[in-house]
Amino acid sequence: MTTELPDWVRLQKALSVEAEKGFTDLMGNQYRFSEFLCLSFGKTPNLLTPSEQRRWVAIASEFARYAQMTPQQRQHLVADTRRLLQELRQAIESRLAGKPNRSKPPQVKSPRTTPLIQSKNEVWTHREITLEQPLSQLAAVGVRKSSYLERLGLYRVRDILYYYPRDHIDYANQVNISHLVVGETVTIMGTVKRCNCFTSPRNKKLTILEVIIRDSTGQIKLNRFFAGARYSNRGWQYQQKSRYSSGAVVAASGLVKKNKYGVTLENPELEVLDQPGASIESMKIGRVLPVYPLTEGVPADLVRGAVIAALPAAAQLKEPLPAALLKQYGLMKVRDAIAHIHFPPDSDTLAHARRRLVFDEFFYLQLGFLQRRQAQYQTEDSAVLSPTGKLIDQFNQILPFELTGAQHRVVSDILNDLQSETPMNRLVQGDVGSGKTVVAVIAILAAIQSGYQAALMAPTEVLAEQHYRKLVSWFNLLHLPVELLTGSTKVAKRREIHAQLQNRIRSTR
Repeated sequence: MTTELPDWVRLQKALSVEAEKGFTDLMGNQYRFSEFLCLSFGKTPNLLTPSEQRRWVAIASEFARYAQMTPQQRQHLVADTRRLLQELRQAIESRLAGKPNRSKPPQVKSPRTTPLIQSKNEVWTHREITLEQPLSQLAAVGVRKSSYLERLGLYRVRDILYYYPRDHIDYANQVNISHLVVGETVTIMGTVKRCNCFTSPRNKKLTILEVIIRDSTGQIKLNRFFAGARYSNRGWQYQQKSRYSSGAVVAASGLVKKNKYGVTLENPELEVLDQPGASIESMKIGRVLPVYPLTEGVPADLVRGAVIAALPAAAQLKEPLPAALLKQYGLMKVRDAIAHIHFPPDSDTLAHARRRLVFDEFFYLQLGFLQRRQAQYQTEDSAVLSPTGKLIDQFNQILPFELTGAQHRVVSDILNDLQSETPMNRLVQGDVGSGKTVVAVIAILAAIQSGYQAALMAPTEVLAEQHYRKLVSWFNLLHLPVELLTGSTKVAKRREIHAQLQNRIRSTR
């Protein structure tokens, strides 16, 4: 398989971190170091000569057995790989060298985002933190920040892993400036044409950063607002002008809006990149950003930072579902679902993660229902009711219509259940006017002709009154007493009904 150009910076960074950590085959966001190198070298750049391609493939085969190498062998392989990457990069860039086209702004490569559980200076492994570890013991959180998290009921690493986002903002949608559509949330890449940072003439405590970015398809003016007297400092404003100097490569994310000056991004997130195509280090730009439930005084970025610090511990979560079930329904592992529900690389991965977690919720809910039903079967005995008798026959005769086939089938199932010593637990489902009330009345009559009382429950008083009027019209013909008992029933009437219930009347509640 061939590809255009490898991500030189990311490969060199991975090699540097592996060397700093003593060639231990570190665990990254998704893959171990050796797995990441195997995948990266599995894509051969199409600008290599045949001899260079052979060297590239040879290195890939070496990393396939990296786990079996001694530390000294790993050290030599990493050093050889770094030299090879440097040589090949210089060779490819020399072939691509040429005069730039000055009629157009430089074409900027699409950005790549750095895995968030890997910081710039260290790579966490799942062994360094535990699920039951207090959040205050995480280096990225500490005691002060953990006190804010406690307001959300978050005390341990496990708590924050299961603190799911309520929504996501998709900044991973990268588009050209000319393709911006109002209402979409996007990320754009370009070079700075002009920058200005100044205090608003109408509000001395409001500072405005104004940046004009262009790419090969057009340009856009972006404004970012900073409220507070400290941003009015001229030194800070000069620092922003220097940061976004002309020619700097910038990534910007935000909601596309249109004002009187044209299309722009609403108060965008900005990041200056080291070079075109360099990795984005920001927690927000170019990513699918999680939005968490918050409370007053708890910043969103504090929660996101704590989640990032805790994510490596997701590798310790045990998979509760058997492999066959995962394969049957196409589900990802629970540890991957937890990681990707917080910081998914793209919207498709987010959908797969959400599907796994929703599956678990319904799966455990169903297991709970089955467990409760099993417990009822084992511990409770039900009254056995007669499926036939004069009342049911008389009721069928007074009905002005014949029961449908579906009604006959449902009634038969219910009467069969009522003959069993096992408690019945059924849901009768049907459209309005499909005859559910008639089915319920037949079940009531089965209880009455077996010597028991019966109650028909309704969720509202209005519906209870409707059922009461219908039952009265039927039960009067059968010479059966019926009463209506609701929340608004007067105390005296309520006492009268309770007394009659002791004398075995039928009731509607």
